[in-house]
Amino acid sequence: MKNLVSTQSEELALRIDDSNLNHHLWNNNGTWWIHYTVYPTPVTVERIRNSLKTKSLREARSRRDEILDELLGKAGRLAA
Repeated sequence: MKNLVSTQSEELALRIDDSNLNHHLWNNNGTWWIHYTVYPTPVTVERIRNSLKTKSLREARSRRDEILDELLGKAGRLAA
């Protein structure tokens, strides 16, 4: 499992469980969604949930990976 954060003012918390192919995904009435957590300030937490607008698990995984790759590109480093 990997923990990733940003050095910018907003921190991103992603726990990626390599044994769970559906990490950060959930199915809501047939439509796949992504969810993750950011810390806008040191004392606040914001849970981000967005529809992936697909009923296909394979497409949801692909869209999730694109979103997480973009977020991780901005984050820049692994947490200790």
